[in-house]
Amino acid sequence: MQRISLVNIAHEFIKKRLHSGDIAIDATVGNGHDTLFLVEQVSASGLVFGFDIQQSAINATQQKLQSTEHYNCLTLIQANHADMATKLPLKHHKHINTIMFNLGYLPGGDKTVITSTDSTLAALSSALKLLAPKGIITVMAYPGHPGGDREASSVKNWCDQLVPHHYKVHLINSSDTNLSAPRLFVIEKLTNFD
Repeated sequence: MQRISLVNIAHEFIKKRLHSGDIAIDATVGNGHDTLFLVEQVSASGLVFGFDIQQSAINATQQKLQSTEHYNCLTLIQANHADMATKLPLKHHKHINTIMFNLGYLPGGDKTVITSTDSTLAALSSALKLLAPKGIITVMAYPGHPGGDREASSVKNWCDQLVPHHYKVHLINSSDTNLSAPRLFVIEKLTNFD
């Protein structure tokens, strides 16, 4: 069975909700692939805030995007994703249209530096408070590495606690038979209920 691209599926969900002039967050910039996608969606008048705890990820993303036409849309912040609400200007709170998470470790980087379950759950709770009405959160989780099983399971439990008439949650597995295969969580905020 051919493996499906969860990244492409996440991007398709986002394209329906994120437009020029909107504000987005890449909570874990990594090598900048999702960051570039978000910048392309919101340019030329939108904003993207990118977070990563590793300076090497910030550098890689900066290098990847600095030659793009709309680099001025991007603000990169070296910080844990759990701290994004405190690092983001207050005027943008509740106005974020999309927040992307790509959990695990930096591809090509130090595999001992990984997202942690506790900080990820804190970041997801912050993300809900930052999200605009009809906003979307995507979370790529990777159970196949040390700590990844617990993190993916905790994200699923967190999603299961969301109020159904406030949020719609989609869980997409890249494989029906491999329990350690990557999975995508898509959380759609249905309305403004704050």
